[in-house]
Amino acid sequence: MSDSEDCLFCSIIKGEIPSTTVYEDESTYAFEDIHPKAKVHVLVVPKRHYASVDELASEDPAELAHIVGVAQGIAKERYNGAYRLVFNTGLDAGQTVFHVHAHVLTGEVLDE
Repeated sequence: MSDSEDCLFCSIIKGEIPSTTVYEDESTYAFEDIHPKAKVHVLVVPKRHYASVDELASEDPAELAHIVGVAQGIAKERYNGAYRLVFNTGLDAGQTVFHVHAHVLTGEVLDE
């Protein structure tokens, strides 16, 4: 898998920074967010480094679909299957780590 030397999530995927694993397969890693915004807040990331969801969608749409499926599975396992899936894309949209990641928010009734 390719990575970026200065990427926080690449370091987490490689085990250099500790995280609480929720799901892992050969292409995807999911872990608990350290600053949760919901009762269940999990980040789902591809192991290969892509800066944004736009880049992932154009270069590996199958992985993007897989991430959505992983998110759905987490929501079913951790709650009743209802969930919010958020990709922040770009600094102005709140993206702070430039390794694409999906926020899976669930575990309770979410406000709009």
